[in-house]
Amino acid sequence: MSNRPLSPHLGIWKWGPHMLTSILHRVTGDSLALVGLGVFLWWLGAMASGPEAYETFAAIMGSPIGIIVLIGLSWAFFSHMMSGLRHFVLDIGAGYELDTNKTWAIVAPVLGVVLTVVFWAVIFLK
Repeated sequence: MSNRPLSPHLGIWKWGPHMLTSILHRVTGDSLALVGLGVFLWWLGAMASGPEAYETFAAIMGSPIGIIVLIGLSWAFFSHMMSGLRHFVLDIGAGYELDTNKTWAIVAPVLGVVLTVVFWAVIFLK
């Protein structure tokens, strides 16, 4: 048997905002890649297929379920973007101080929600 150390088990880590932000970053990226690509390809296909297909797409996306999907996608976009900016700052070597890291790990998802609300407020109030 080797005397090499084993990786620490997840149970010993103290959960913090940075872990949640990291997980949200991965989840939002995957949802944008899967759901966002699906909606985009459906929209593109509907545009290419003619007015009837596009009307069907517009009716479904304009329904309450469609609006929930679009709001979810926009939240995923803004949240992923804010978390990506946080990672960019970390990649250039800044923001590793514990308090700074914790603050930005909290601010990034909150800004994602705020930007989503502002985005949809502009759309609905126009």
